[in-house]
Amino acid sequence: MTSHEKYIKRCIQLARNGLGTTYPNPLVGSVIVHENKIIGEGWHYKSGEPHAEVYAIQSVKNESLLKDATIYVSLEPCSHYGKTPPCSDLIIEKGIKKVVIGTIDPFAKVSGTGIQRLMNAGCDVIVGILEKECQELNKRFFTFHKKKRPYIILKWAQTKNNFIAPDTTTKRAPVWITTKYSRQLVHKWRAEEQGILVGNQTVIKDDPKLTIRDWQGKHPVRVIIDRSGSIPKNSAVLDKKTKTIVITSEKFEKDNTKNLIYEIIEPKTKQVKQICDILYRQDIQSIIIEGGTFTIQSFIDENIWDEARVFEGNTIFENGVKAPVIKGNLISEEKIMTDTLKIYQND
Repeated sequence: MTSHEKYIKRCIQLARNGLGTTYPNPLVGSVIVHENKIIGEGWHYKSGEPHAEVYAIQSVKNESLLKDATIYVSLEPCSHYGKTPPCSDLIIEKGIKKVVIGTIDPFAKVSGTGIQRLMNAGCDVIVGILEKECQELNKRFFTFHKKKRPYIILKWAQTKNNFIAPDTTTKRAPVWITTKYSRQLVHKWRAEEQGILVGNQTVIKDDPKLTIRDWQGKHPVRVIIDRSGSIPKNSAVLDKKTKTIVITSEKFEKDNTKNLIYEIIEPKTKQVKQICDILYRQDIQSIIIEGGTFTIQSFIDENIWDEARVFEGNTIFENGVKAPVIKGNLISEEKIMTDTLKIYQND
């Protein structure tokens, strides 16, 4: 590993600290190196707050070293005024002449302009160090800006004999297949993504809250597909306690409120593409599709998904609803107590 790769790897480690808190901004980490020693570090904590480069520069105790230092950053420094001033201008102002960047920013207002501004100011700029890893770090941000849709994570739990739910239940509540440890991990995931989506049958049968209870963080935006307007009015997802989008037909359109928004979907065109367009308009960069089988399978069948997280519990149902069928690249498999978690990537 080269010295450039070592320091960009550290940028990636720092950037991961912001997962779930920086939306709609990307994850970014930065380090400042003087004579092969890190003298400053920082990462972007939250949208509206200073960027990684700002925190890294502020952490340097002796600013006179900056003129002979190199700043490393996992993503191209911004060049436009948003909620904060351009980071490229700050780098120039502080006299930092060497800049090493992991990858170019895909956001149209930046994309190459930050690099150009630094070069025009006489900075020595190197781009593309651990580029693949830096793009993987911001797979949500890159997918949103390049594909004009959220990064889509499919998630379900199935029994050892491939059922996702029993045929019938005696009450309107979830039937757990996995252990509480797996369920806590799912709540951690909810805190890391912007949205969570289920179909109307999941709401009717389980009455889920789709919020974070076993972890700390911001609740995801709840998205419910209810084309027939059939979910009960007393459903937990309609409590208006957190932002919820109900995707329905024009026949069942309701009045929008701050935390309950109705979006219309056309019945004669592909459902998944329309859903993705709605989520893009709502600025949702990432979403977990949690069920049920019909909803998840529709994303698989239209091949619009990026990742699948599949739990297998140490449970058997005599009969029930079959789990989705997926083909993808198995990238990891691990045991969580008596459960098995498999993660697939869409080829």
